[in-house]
Amino acid sequence: MSSPLSPLAASTADAVTKSWFANPVRLLAPMEGLTDPLMRQILTQIASDLGRPYDWSVSEFIRVNAHVLPNHVFYRFVPELKTDSKTASGTPIHVQLLGSDPTLMAENALAVCEIGAPAIDINFGCPAKTVNNHRGGSVLLDEPAVMRDIIAAVRDTVPAHIPVSAKIRLGYNDTSNMDNIRQAIADSGANWLTIHARTKTQGYKPPAYWDKIARFTELPIPVIANGEIWTSEQAHDCMAQAQSSHLMLGRGAVTRPDLIAKVENPTAEVTWQQLIPFQIMFLQGDAKNDKVLVGRYKQWLGMLSKGYEEAQIVWNSIKREKDKAVIIQILRQYETN
Repeated sequence: MSSPLSPLAASTADAVTKSWFANPVRLLAPMEGLTDPLMRQILTQIASDLGRPYDWSVSEFIRVNAHVLPNHVFYRFVPELKTDSKTASGTPIHVQLLGSDPTLMAENALAVCEIGAPAIDINFGCPAKTVNNHRGGSVLLDEPAVMRDIIAAVRDTVPAHIPVSAKIRLGYNDTSNMDNIRQAIADSGANWLTIHARTKTQGYKPPAYWDKIARFTELPIPVIANGEIWTSEQAHDCMAQAQSSHLMLGRGAVTRPDLIAKVENPTAEVTWQQLIPFQIMFLQGDAKNDKVLVGRYKQWLGMLSKGYEEAQIVWNSIKREKDKAVIIQILRQYETN
């Protein structure tokens, strides 16, 4: 079953894809529990300040189960829908959906498009056991026909000018199904494809197999490479091996918020002192409560310690601290040091 878009709709979808990919794109990855609206605001602002904004970011996945979700759920995951689907710095946010029922996925995609989503991304990459046990995310890589039907249903339902993309891994247990997955994408009508260069079983364990992405570049749509990109050197190695100029940055962008600029300009840098106001902004952001916010900040600080020596010093000062105001006070001491 291939996407039965009319010739006019197919032409419109193709033109839209070309407009999004007029130049090599750099995207901020969707990472559950990490690149939430607050983190997106911070990282896209830093990228914008560096003069190399993200072309767009993709939201954390919104799970589709038994019905069309009410608008307040979409707004909770993607509050940017209320601000022209852009962060404060102007970065577009695409909405990612996860589920296994083609009709429900299509109905939810249409619903979120009606409140402003500029594009829909479909998650076939999440390796989480809970998600996979409920027939979502990467487990569907073993069911390419279902993947095709989901993408096609969404593509056929939302307006032709709104792109529909998919994010996958190289396979579930192994890469033996890659050709079937590639054909499913080819038949689905997807506007573009993002590939995390590992299987579900490989999780996030190095290395990533960027060279295997090249087999998908035979598709007549843009292919975006993702996975294990921590430095500008790795970014260029990835592009060369994947035979694609398009990148999605994930944990590396959280660890070094200046990574997006470094890909094109290795001398670009956000110093630790320059990053302090953004950390304070994070701690002053919206969250369920201060305990949650402090916990999430410590998660980020732990990641920053892989990119900044100073982060480890701060971590040693605040690792047992629970008071947000005290943490902010400690951070301010480093702001001018």
